[in-house]
Amino acid sequence: MAVPAHDERDFEFARQYGLPIVEVISQDGGSHERLDAPFTGGGVVLASGPFTGRPSTEVKSQIVARLAELGAGAPSVKYKLRDWVYARQRYWGEPIPIYFPVEMENAKGDPRRGDAHRIRYDKPIPVAENDLPVVLPELEDFKPGGDPAGPLARAVDWRFFQKEGEWYARETNTMPQWAGSCWYYLRYLDPHNRDHIFDPQTYDDWMPVDLYVGGSEHGVLHLFYARFWHKVLFDVGVVKHPEPFIKLVHQGMILGEDGQKMSKARGNVINPDDVVRQFGADSLRLYEMFMGPLEQVKPWQTSGIQGVRRFLDRVMAVATGELADTIDKETKKLVHKTIRKVTGDVESLRFNTAVSSMMILTRHLAEQSPPPREAVRALVLLLSPFAPHIGEELWQRLGEAASLAYEPWPVFDEALCRDEVVEIAVQVNGRVRGRIQIAPDAAEDDARRAAEAEPSVKAFIAGKTIQKHLYVPGKIVNLLVG
Repeated sequence: MAVPAHDERDFEFARQYGLPIVEVISQDGGSHERLDAPFTGGGVVLASGPFTGRPSTEVKSQIVARLAELGAGAPSVKYKLRDWVYARQRYWGEPIPIYFPVEMENAKGDPRRGDAHRIRYDKPIPVAENDLPVVLPELEDFKPGGDPAGPLARAVDWRFFQKEGEWYARETNTMPQWAGSCWYYLRYLDPHNRDHIFDPQTYDDWMPVDLYVGGSEHGVLHLFYARFWHKVLFDVGVVKHPEPFIKLVHQGMILGEDGQKMSKARGNVINPDDVVRQFGADSLRLYEMFMGPLEQVKPWQTSGIQGVRRFLDRVMAVATGELADTIDKETKKLVHKTIRKVTGDVESLRFNTAVSSMMILTRHLAEQSPPPREAVRALVLLLSPFAPHIGEELWQRLGEAASLAYEPWPVFDEALCRDEVVEIAVQVNGRVRGRIQIAPDAAEDDARRAAEAEPSVKAFIAGKTIQKHLYVPGKIVNLLVG
């Protein structure tokens, strides 16, 4: 970069070879005769003609603009792509559609017999489009060996072929796994299409992807590669969008019960197959969503999945017992509040709080004798995306013939979600001294009178003057006394 005063590597290079170190950015605006270390932060520009004395954060773009005016430069954005090892010495993987000329020592020789030959790797030839795809040969022994050409080199009848009397050799390395995963989401749109990568109408129906969920490590690698190739396909007109995914969410890592990253070396790996065998697939799914916010790192706790299993057992008991054909007002309001809560939480990926709200509804229904069918039906529909197996079974037990996958999502009534009475805190000089029950839209005077009449509050305002009060409807009353 040739700025030894402001780049660590340049600084070491200049100091080793006795090159001048000219300071052009100063943290405090003053120049220094000697620098003991490079200054890499922002500051005031020095020794830079008309830009001297101005903030470096502003000057950078101004210098580039000036260079553009002079025809000596222009702003640009550069992307650095990680080095990719594209060839793998193994059988499994997409064949690389390249072949090479083979020079035979004897004009009548046959490389398949092992006759002396030379493969001209310096003269690669792409496989013609009408000869694609290159299909892997059947091999009995496809284990890796010491040959850098890979296991495919053993398939000599596939590797070597003649064309117009000349011998050629196929590339025997295969592409890495991400060669396909870079664009698999596009092939999933139309996987059986043998003529095109996908049907244009199918692309319009599904792309771009609304939501991409993956861990940070996955995002750095696969997401990076996928975006790169998608941009290539966009530039050549294969796809219609410059980005394949609209929104990215990183889910947090699940740690072992010891709070450490799971690894065989630590012996803290949780095998999901074991969990499914002991608790069921629905319990595993539900617990992973109930552990905490999606983006947070969370430790595994076996006691937690036991609690989730007990919740599912409670749902099963509620839904398979006797059911009432009528529903009381309190239960109906709780059902609609739960529908609203779960709907909003699913849309914003707050799965843990969605599960909590369903647990509250289930406890309420378990106390009913018998619980109303309308409420149980709504609960099963809400639970089904989280626990699809038990959801489908309970749906059938409720007497429904068709799969609940075809049932519309429950809709809540906003009027039924409003509370007639809410409990709010009463503060005196900023400290909570009591609570009152009041209508959520109660008038300010009514809220103040109720607060002053609360027995636990009276002791803190007796004999004092209320100088000011603050009322937030449905939230709090704060009395300032002196």
